[in-house]
Amino acid sequence: MSVVPQEHQNTAVLVLEDGRVCTGTTYGARGTALGEAVFCTGMTGYQETLTDPSYHGQIVVQTAPQIGNTGWNGEDDESSGIQVAGYAVRDPSATPSNWRSTGSLEQALVRQGVVGIAGIDTRALVRHLRERGAMRAGVFSGDALAGTDELTQRVRASPRMAGADLYGAVTTREPYVVPAVGQRRFRVAALDVGIKFNTPRMMAERGIETHVLPADCPVEAIEELRPDGVFLANGPGDPATADKPVALTEQVLERGLPLFGICFGNQILARALGRGTYKMRYGHRGINIPVIEHATGRVAITSQNHGFAVLGEAGEEFDTPFGRARITHTCPNDGCVEGLALTSGRAFSVQYHPEAAAGPHDAATLFDRFAELMGQTR
Repeated sequence: MSVVPQEHQNTAVLVLEDGRVCTGTTYGARGTALGEAVFCTGMTGYQETLTDPSYHGQIVVQTAPQIGNTGWNGEDDESSGIQVAGYAVRDPSATPSNWRSTGSLEQALVRQGVVGIAGIDTRALVRHLRERGAMRAGVFSGDALAGTDELTQRVRASPRMAGADLYGAVTTREPYVVPAVGQRRFRVAALDVGIKFNTPRMMAERGIETHVLPADCPVEAIEELRPDGVFLANGPGDPATADKPVALTEQVLERGLPLFGICFGNQILARALGRGTYKMRYGHRGINIPVIEHATGRVAITSQNHGFAVLGEAGEEFDTPFGRARITHTCPNDGCVEGLALTSGRAFSVQYHPEAAAGPHDAATLFDRFAELMGQTR
């Protein structure tokens, strides 16, 4: 094991696969973090970002310069723990200040073994990623420090995000139930390919009992529940690898069950309907991204986290084995597909996060739409 000189005890470096190096200070655990470098533009919600399973396998760069002001608490996690591979910030708060805080952000990173870096020019780094695209990266500190050439080779030897099969790493191992608040109106089977805690909460508030199922569950497990509807969750990785969830979705569509998907679930439904997907240059990750609903012209400001998207054009209609479908939503910034649906109304999905933790609540009514669909079908 190499011995780190005293003057480098607090040094950390972030190395991109194209050879760019950012030198800063350690933040969180010391060691090695390898993953895809991406940036999140959210000014708030760093705890929800860090615990979002959709960020599994990624090194998140925060564009907001000051991070950690409100500390860490025991209520805002969106999963069982921090999901990011690594973390990069500019100016971490030394002392958190919030009545809900139970500790600092850095303490949470150390406790959960997440390697981070602070004190770098995140604005310059984000501009580089916008120009060159999201790419493989590594954060190194402590005994993991070495020469630039060696660290760059470690990064280039790490897996790419394109072709990455990650949803199995974040799915639940055993089914569990989130009960409805008050009287139960509907029962939903939710396929967990990376579900966030706030999604079942949002459904519970609408009288929906949610049965969260592992990603590899057979259709018989859904049929046994006799659900009123099926939900496809968000999640990480390349949707081109999600053959089992896609096959399960096709079986659900064959049975005519009402279906609602978000984020990774949007891509799974798209594949089940015969559409392809592609890797975006640097993706959508933030809480202020506009989306147009083409049927109404309504624009919603949404929370998003995705680096892959569905092939299609605004308003496009196409045939599927389950009936006619159309592209229902797009992003005005880049034309990215943000939603699709069967024209029968029996299945629909969006690329963004209506549970919006953290983020705007413009799209929360999609859960009401799902409830209405289940009521009409029943």
